[in-house]
This record gives sequence, structure tokens and C-alpha cells, in this order.
Amino acid sequence: MKIRIIVLDKKKIILWLVLLVLIVIFIASLQMISINTMNYYDPIYKGEADEKDIAFACNVVWGNEYLPEILRILKENDIRITFFIGGDWATKNSDELNTIYKEGHELGNHGENHKKQSQLNIEQNKREILKAEESIKNVTGVKTTLFAPPYGDVNKTVVDTAETLGYKVIMWSIDTIDWNTKDYTQIVERVEKKQHNGAIVLMHPTEVTVKALPFMIKSLKEKGYRISTVSEVLD
Repeated sequence: MKIRIIVLDKKKIILWLVLLVLIVIFIASLQMISINTMNYYDPIYKGEADEKDIAFACNVVWGNEYLPEILRILKENDIRITFFIGGDWATKNSDELNTIYKEGHELGNHGENHKKQSQLNIEQNKREILKAEESIKNVTGVKTTLFAPPYGDVNKTVVDTAETLGYKVIMWSIDTIDWNTKDYTQIVERVEKKQHNGAIVLMHPTEVTVKALPFMIKSLKEKGYRISTVSEVLD
């Protein structure tokens, strides 16, 4: 039995080493490009400040008695806003959700069961977001890309989890506090006092919101603001 011994000269060894180094550098550069081209976002509290745009963000997780009137007011003023929809509500109120969508409003994700997301682990966070996404899509065919954490309850786990699922995490810069306000004029005053370019105004489908909405719209329009969706003020 003959044993073949392959002897490589010094030049060939150097060439192979150089080639190996180049391959390693090439693979590493591809990984860096992949990382750098991904979009990472912090929680978003407002949009661009160079235009007089203001977004209305309406969180919907309970009730539907005031939605028709809110939609009527918005339609009369030719305004489209963003409705952040709870998944459980979407399933139980499919007709109302379809009406919101068909009237041209933007749909966002507000979690499946309105839980405090910061108290959930990563998998539970994913489940809440993805289940709501599925519930909304089953009714409207829309795949949501904006996520408003219930209660505004957010931490790094919530943000990181939502972003890995392709969502932008949306908060607000003006809170109407309509869920705990009986006098609609207080809501109008809050918005007038804090109005600014790129603002995101948080509201809910409540009785006091119905009363305040026409005055809010009138006041903002008189000051030259365009009321729009969250995506529009972000763009």
C-alpha cells in the first residue's frame, strides 16, 4: 500500500489563506448589511414637525354605541383617522369594524385582550399581538402594522417584541383623557393647549368624545391643521 503525500508549496498555502480570509470578510459584510438595513424604532409619540398635520388615534376595545356618531362626524368633515382595534372586540363586532374600514379609516393593532403588555413575557406578548392581527384580518383582510399597547403600558420587551413582528409601537403626545372626563369642554381645551405639528391625539369612543369631536375639529382646522391618520403624520 502506497501512501501519497501531497506537498503544497508556500505560495499555494498563502493563496489559500488569503482566499479563506476574503470569504470570511465577505460573509461578515453580508451579515452587517442585513443588520443595518433592518428598521428599528423606539416607541413613537408624535410625527414629523415640519407639517401642520395632527393624527387622531381612537382605541376601540369596548362598546360600540358611540361609534356610529363618531364615524358620521368624521365623514361629514372628510376626515380619516386611525382606529386601534382590540382583537376580541373585532371578532364580536365584525359589522362595526367593517364599517370603520370601508369608510377609509386606518386600522391598527391594540392587542387581543387589552392586557398590560409589560407584565407579559415575550411569547405572551407575541400571542397578544398576533392574535389581534389575525382577528382584524379575518374580518377586513387588513394586516396591521401599527401597535398601540393597551393602557400605554410599554417597556423594552414590549417594544422589541412588536418590532420583531414588523410593528411600529405607537403612543401619543396629547391625551384627551375622555374615558375619565364628563365635561367635553375640558377635552377641547386640552387639545387646544397642547396642539403641535405631528401630534398624535389619543381618544376613545365615548359619549363625551362625541360631544367634543366637532369642536376639536373646528378649532384645529381654524388654526390650519390637517387631521389625518397616524401613518400620514409619520410620513
